[in-house]
Amino acid sequence: MINLWNAWHGCHKISAGCQNCYMFRRDAKYGKDSTVVTKTANFRLPIMKKKDGSYKLQTTDYVYVCMTSDFFIEEADDWRSDVWKMMKIRLDLNFYIVTKRIDRFDECKPHDWNDGYDNVTICSTCENQEMADYRLPIFLSLPIKHKEIIHEPMLEAIDINKYLESGQIENVICGGESGDSARPCNYEWILNTREQCKKWEVPFYFKQTGANFIKDGKTYKIPRAIQMSQARKANIDL
Repeated sequence: MINLWNAWHGCHKISAGCQNCYMFRRDAKYGKDSTVVTKTANFRLPIMKKKDGSYKLQTTDYVYVCMTSDFFIEEADDWRSDVWKMMKIRLDLNFYIVTKRIDRFDECKPHDWNDGYDNVTICSTCENQEMADYRLPIFLSLPIKHKEIIHEPMLEAIDINKYLESGQIENVICGGESGDSARPCNYEWILNTREQCKKWEVPFYFKQTGANFIKDGKTYKIPRAIQMSQARKANIDL
């Protein structure tokens, strides 16, 4: 079970990886404007309690934060301090933040951040070389205890050797794009990143194939229901 804490909903597309965002696709089915950023009913989820006084949210796995938005989006600036406080209250939980806005981290971090919270992992997305070379130098300069990289949707082969060499990256994730308009993901790109991770002894995780998966020059149409299981069958995680 995936533990989601969507404290707010809504976003704005800012780079190539956003083109076919699943959140926009889903909202469109219900005529909802995805660019309107609003708090959700689950804003206080980590500190919500049952009648017996215990917390509703109990897990030993990650709690994924703001997966239908971006944690560092501008519209949430007035709300974010409360979210940081809840993360400090729930030191028994490990929070996982995926962002395309790592360049806003410094102005969004809490006053007591110092060198980072032990229970917060931040994952910078870089779907192509351009975004890797823009976001990752910023990422590596920041005081964050747990840093990961994700290439999803992976749009081309990406060289991250010089970033892995820093020793700061704890994990790298790769995945293709889902949806009817999904752009292709080439298995060779995945394997290339895996080799870089192997070289620098960084854990690697192949998350999903995506809908249009190229292997050995042939394109395979992979149904959404088995994109993750097909990635597992590749058995290439490190």
